[in-house]
Amino acid sequence: MRAVTANREQAARTGASSGHRSRVLLLLLALCTLTTALFANATPALAADSAPATQAAYLADRLREDPVHVTDQLPREIPRSAASGFARLAKKTGVPTYVLVLPAQSSLSGEQLLGAVHDRLGRDGLYVLVDGMEVAEATAYGVRAPADAALTVTRYELPADAGPLLSFKRFVDVVSLGDERATARAEAAREKYRDDEPADLYIGPSDRRNQSFLTGILLTGVPLLILLTAGYARRRRRRSGAERRVPRWVVPGAAVLTATAVALTATTVFDQTTSSAAPPPTPADLSARVERVAAGLKQDPVYADPESPRVLDARRLDRLHEQIRDFRRSEGGGPVFVSVVPQTPGSESAGDSMLFAAAVHAKVRQDGLYVVSDPDDGTIDFYNHGLRLDTNHLSFELPDSVTFGDSRADEADDHLLGERLDRLMTFLDETPRTDRPGSEPSPATAPSPAAEKALPPLFATDFWPGLFVGAFLAVLLSGVVAGATWIVTGLRRRRSPAPDPARLLPLTSPAEPSASYLRRTARAELSAFTREFTEPDGHPRAWDCLDAALLLLDGDPDRARRPGTDPATLAAVVVLARAGRAALTGDSYDLCCGVNPLHGPAVSRHRVRVSAHNRRRRLLPVCESCRDTAITQPGGIPGRLLKLPGSAPGDGGRPPYYDATDGPLSAVLGGIARFIDKVRETAGVH
Repeated sequence: MRAVTANREQAARTGASSGHRSRVLLLLLALCTLTTALFANATPALAADSAPATQAAYLADRLREDPVHVTDQLPREIPRSAASGFARLAKKTGVPTYVLVLPAQSSLSGEQLLGAVHDRLGRDGLYVLVDGMEVAEATAYGVRAPADAALTVTRYELPADAGPLLSFKRFVDVVSLGDERATARAEAAREKYRDDEPADLYIGPSDRRNQSFLTGILLTGVPLLILLTAGYARRRRRRSGAERRVPRWVVPGAAVLTATAVALTATTVFDQTTSSAAPPPTPADLSARVERVAAGLKQDPVYADPESPRVLDARRLDRLHEQIRDFRRSEGGGPVFVSVVPQTPGSESAGDSMLFAAAVHAKVRQDGLYVVSDPDDGTIDFYNHGLRLDTNHLSFELPDSVTFGDSRADEADDHLLGERLDRLMTFLDETPRTDRPGSEPSPATAPSPAAEKALPPLFATDFWPGLFVGAFLAVLLSGVVAGATWIVTGLRRRRSPAPDPARLLPLTSPAEPSASYLRRTARAELSAFTREFTEPDGHPRAWDCLDAALLLLDGDPDRARRPGTDPATLAAVVVLARAGRAALTGDSYDLCCGVNPLHGPAVSRHRVRVSAHNRRRRLLPVCESCRDTAITQPGGIPGRLLKLPGSAPGDGGRPPYYDATDGPLSAVLGGIARFIDKVRETAGVH
């Protein structure tokens, strides 16, 4: 009985112990389940926390191999072949310097990334992060270097288009100054460029078009304006022939020289040839990233860019691998290659994911569905190269929330790429199969980096419209100048009726004067003559000239200003008044210029050509200007002969004054004394 009782007690104790263990196991299982659930919900956060460490570890390994790491993702902006330039500059800082040239980081600050890389590398020094435009961040660990001051100077003193290499050079120059001088330089830069940014170093295609347009305007406008203005001046002075004393080639030569000067100056001033500071990449630079991704996809169907923050945690990555294997084994399925790589304008494909996928497909040399997922902006694109999938279903049935994301994806650091790739694989499983494999059209070739950055030639694009605009403006401006000259001259003559000095008469006296000009000039000359004539007894020649002029006007000086007065009479009054004024000053002369009596006194007689249609010559007294023309340019004399308005036109226009009137003016060729006698004879005075 005791044994039985003991056995029962032992059994009871054993049962109690077993029950206790069972309860403990159930409790542990519940805790594990709860922990698993919590871990699953916390996976994105944990993945985000581990992402910098993973990225930093890769970058630290690169810096361990070489203190300057230049990404292969920006060959159009910073080709890997430019690494030697960064390395050469980095040696000038005076401290160990580690340089990372990477695409702009959107989900992680530069300071955090540099700190994580430093922790992984475990070496003190100056750590510098350069993006596609400039020095983005710099931190000194365990060394003395004015990183903050150098960063400030770089950001303030350089324009946005200076380029990363020049930005790093300026950064290094300031670091080498030392703390005190670098700090002063930073304060000065901050004060100087607080409100105004420095001017850009490069121009774009639109700026070049503006330069071409301006060059075209100047190239035709300025020379044509010279020709038109000179022609207008020559027409105004045609009666004096001053332009005949200047060789004919001077004005056209000046226009040609001006055009040449404009062209040479434009090519010197507008000498830019590129719109960017980016050096041209080599073929190896342009193929490096594609080869890296293709090599990775040959080993693993999912390739995540190690230079970018990780967006796929281990659980999502395992799930994606499992889905890819299942899809490959499914009926009508096949290989799927996922590239989680940024697509930037500075990449070899210029940000074109279709072109990138085609290049990777060509390197992998295996048909399949190529997925390009951008961890930076969260977009997902895919391209069918050889799988039997319904193209229309792929193109139109996939929700935009998978391809472009939604508001939740926009707010998440990882853009929920793991979840959306999961949905993409599910969609592919449900896509109808076809009898024939699909294919993508050949993508357009990426623009040449050199051609993309090259500016159009100066003498191209808007240069040709500029030529026409320049010609139009020259004509318009010359018309404005002519009109303004006419208005100013008219106002000056009306407000200041003083006659022109005798030395300027050959230049100012027209060959074909208008009636208003003759009235205005006769009034001015006669008024000046009467004001100056104060002692009649001492100047008999002056008195004779005044008497003859008044006889022509019937004793009324105001008649000279009235319309209707005979032009020949007015011209005779002008000649007499000028001869009388000359007599008052002791410069009395008898002969005046027979080519144009309005030119003033003659200096000699000369046989001159008086017809533009034949070689008929006549012996005439000539002024100095007409004598020079008769000697150097005999054919210019007919155009200098005085022709009065209102006279009957002869061959080719108005006849010369001595053929157009029977009045006293024709007697001027015999001298002033004979001219005065003729006036008195005509008036019946002896």
